[in-house]
Parts: sequence; structure tokens; C-alpha cells
Amino acid sequence: MPGLARWLDGAAVNVRQSKHMGDNLRLVAAQLNFWVGDIEGNAEKIIAAAARARDDLRADLIAFPELALLGYPPDDLLLRSGIPPAIEAGLERIRREAQGIHLVVGHPEYAEEGIYNAASVFRDGQLVRRYRKRLLPNYGVFDEKRHFLAGRSACVFDLKGVPVGLCICEDIWGTRPADESRDQGARLMVNINASPFALGKSNQREQVLRARAAETRLPILYVNMVGGQDDLLFDGDSSAIGPDGTVSFRAPTFEEDLYGVDFADGELRGVMSPPEAEEAVVYRGLVQSVRDYVTRNGFPGALIGLSGGIDSALVAAVAADALGPDRVWGVSLPSRYTLDMSNDDARIEAEALGIRYSILPIEPTFDALTSTLAQTFEGRAIDITEENMQSRSRGVLLMALSNKFGHVVLTTGNKSEMAVGYATLYGDMCGGFAPIKDVYKTLVFRLARYRNTISPVIPERVLTRPPSAELRPDQKDSDSLPPYEVLDPILEAYVESNASIPQIIAMGFEEATVKRVAGLVRRSEYKRRQAPPGPKVTRCAFGRERRYPITAVYGDF
Repeated sequence: MPGLARWLDGAAVNVRQSKHMGDNLRLVAAQLNFWVGDIEGNAEKIIAAAARARDDLRADLIAFPELALLGYPPDDLLLRSGIPPAIEAGLERIRREAQGIHLVVGHPEYAEEGIYNAASVFRDGQLVRRYRKRLLPNYGVFDEKRHFLAGRSACVFDLKGVPVGLCICEDIWGTRPADESRDQGARLMVNINASPFALGKSNQREQVLRARAAETRLPILYVNMVGGQDDLLFDGDSSAIGPDGTVSFRAPTFEEDLYGVDFADGELRGVMSPPEAEEAVVYRGLVQSVRDYVTRNGFPGALIGLSGGIDSALVAAVAADALGPDRVWGVSLPSRYTLDMSNDDARIEAEALGIRYSILPIEPTFDALTSTLAQTFEGRAIDITEENMQSRSRGVLLMALSNKFGHVVLTTGNKSEMAVGYATLYGDMCGGFAPIKDVYKTLVFRLARYRNTISPVIPERVLTRPPSAELRPDQKDSDSLPPYEVLDPILEAYVESNASIPQIIAMGFEEATVKRVAGLVRRSEYKRRQAPPGPKVTRCAFGRERRYPITAVYGDF
């Protein structure tokens, strides 16, 4: 796996130790970042982490995330004929090379009757136990019943005289797997996960863990994956919780590391990461997603159309923090309608970030298009067509740079715009990755202000002046859309909570505005189908989580 050597020498990952080295059992939560499909690299990382946990932390057990050997989510990669032998080879290598410590390793298990989402417990060359996930989620971003069969049995194994129950992700959200482990004598539960990030998810997980711990009277060690995988983010947020509901260990979000947790007298104890502001967590998640997407797909860098507006300013800051300034190229694409202050602000931010900066006016391209179409358009008034031609001129230039230099284009559209179609196909929607496509406009402003608390890279004027696409004279977003302070709550209710139009009106919003916004959301589904992927941040992201027909009659529901 690329970057493994840097991880091994400690430059990327610092082993975290708690203060209770003398307790009965030392467990390690391996909150690590695994690449989907890189079975050989993932196996090497698992073996290296086990050695560090054994030697540096004197651990008795290390638990890795769900499907760590293959990565999550593998989707239909599971069906490739070459995967089963590669998984067997990876497991054999782990069994043979990881010695002196118990390992809990997530992987797919290929049986005669089908595929299971499984976890194996190894110790000194022996397969101690194997567990098959019992509760398979098939909602939101999950589609596990498409690929996996459900297991039927609980799993309890001995760890130096302590019976340990094992379950996988969704199993802890139900009652039966944990209850049966308790009934079979477990004194401790280990739950391995590939749980995607979303705003509010940490609190939701904690409530579930509290409920299971209270019902079973067992402490639970929750181990989660970290990293970006296409349109999903895994935040880590590994934790431990006691039967009384006390959280006694919490790992920081979006930080790859090994975390020691001690078990003694029926309790788990570890280091508590301090709480973080929502903006800090989301921002670090966006940085993680861009870093993993760009690097893992082999792009030398990223291109961003810098408009002098808030969205491109935030994306440029995220990209520079994710990749380093030397791998980010900001391109200003001014038109006759671009204000001088927009050009100035784009340049100021590029200089503050230390990224490469170029200016490519779109007038020659736009003039060529209008000249070519002049005869055909004769007698027709200027309208949105000409606005879109400007946006598409920019898209052509950015994609040309991408083709010539190999950089991926990062689109700069936010969720508010994607929801209502306030974006141009083959224009500002051009690109390979969309870092803020699931970030509402109001959150964009909050994230930009948060980033400026780290270092002031986004000009204050960008944060305060009214947003504008600058495709016609004196244009403002509010000319076409309700104020974002009104739009975003309506969208959140309609998209994330599935509230009906009458329900949203009853929340106090104007009927005409609600119906107009809902209509825009419905009519823009065809655009979203053609948008590049971007990381899930909210409870319901466009894409694999929200699947609506393009052609349908919706009514007021």
C-alpha cells in the first residue's frame, strides 16, 4: 500500500497509550485507513499494526475495522473471480506472520452458499474463531443484502481467561447479537465497524452503544474505520462505553492511529479526545476526502476554477490543506461580467494559500460561441442560454487543462445549488470530484470562517458580500433563489427528513416558496445524476443514498 513505509516509521501515525499499563488486558483499537481492493497492501498494514501494538503497547488484542482486508464498501468488486483467492492469500499471510497477539480482522468470507461479511480471530498462527455478520443494513448508503448472506450464530472467544463477544457494525444496532454473546458468557463486547460519517452521527452511535451496554451490562469497545472512499467518509470516532453509559475512551475524528484501551474489573479505560466544534470536524472530513480521492486515483494535483466567490474559496483552501499548495492550481476565468473585486479576491486567496495561479479570460471562447450561433439565434432574446454558454466556456478550459496536465478538476458547487439545479451541466458541474456537493450554502460560510481561524486565507469581503454567479450585470443568487437562510431549512426538511409540502408549510414557511423549492428539487434530478461524486456530510446525500426517479408525478408529497 502506498505510504506504508511512512506509516511504519511513525511519521504518519503515532501510537497512543493510555495511563493504565498495569491492568488485566490491553486492547488496541486500530482506527486505520484501508484502500478498497488493495488486499496485499491492507494485509501488510494489518501485520505491521499488530507488531506495533504487540511491541510498543504490549497489547493482548488488536481489533481492525469491518472488511479491513478488502476495504469498505467493496460493492460489486466482491463478485470479481480473482477476489476470493486473493482474500485467502491475505488471510493466510496474516495468520502466518502476525504472532504474539490476538487479531480481530474483518474480511469477506466466500462459502459454497454465498458471501458473508465476516471477522476472523487469529493468535499465533491459529484461527481461533470466525464470526459472520448477522444484521445486514439495506438503507441509506448501505446495500449489503445485495452481496452478503446473514450469519446465524454469536461469537465468544477466550482472551487470557476473559470471554469476549464479537460483532460487526449493524449487529450492535439490534439487540440479539449482543444479548446472545452475553448469554454465552461474554464479559466484554468488541464491535468492529465501517460506519460512514454524517452530521450528528457520533451522538446517534453513542446512544445506540449506551442502550446495548445497559441491556447487556457489558462494556463495549467500538472500533471504526477512518478515511475517504469516493462518496463516503469514515470518521473513526472509535470509543468505549461502560454498562452505566459512561464513555471511557474516545478517539479523535479523522485521525489514523492505534489507541490503547485497558480492560480491568469489568471496565474499559482509555484516552478521551476533547470534543470538537462541528465546523472543525466537517472541515477535516472534507480535507480527508480530497486527499484520499486525488492521491488514490493517481492524480498529480487538483485544478479549481477560482471565481472570487465563497464556494471556490473554500474548495481551494480544502485542496491546499489536503494536498499541499504545490499540488493545487487555481485558475481565474473572468468574463465581461466579472467584477474587479472578484478578480482581486481570487488572486489574494491564491497568494495566501501559496498555490499556483493563472488567469484565462473566457471572452475569446464565449465570443466564438456567440458568433457561431448568431445566425441560428437571430431574433431571439438573450436569456439563460448565454449565461450557460459562459459557464460551459469555463468548463471547456478547465477540462482542457485537466487533460493536458493530468490534474483532476474539483467542482465548487454546494448542496443548496445541487438541490435546486442552480448549476450548469457541462459548465460549473464539470470535474472529477465535488468536495462540497453535500454542504449547504449556510454551512459553506461557517466552514470558511472556521478555516480563517487557522490562518486568514479567505478575504473578508468574500465572506460578507452577497453571493453571485456573475453571469449578467449586477446578478445576485437572491434574484433566482430564496435567501439561503430560508432555502436551506426547507431543503433539509424536504430532502433529509422527507417532509411533505404541507408539513413544511406548517413549519412556518411561505406556501409559494415551499412549492417552488420542491419543484426545483424534483426537476433537477437529471442534473444530479450527471454530477461527479463528492463526500457525504449530511444525513441524506444526493447519490447512492437518495434514489429518486427522473420522470415521475410527485404531487404534494
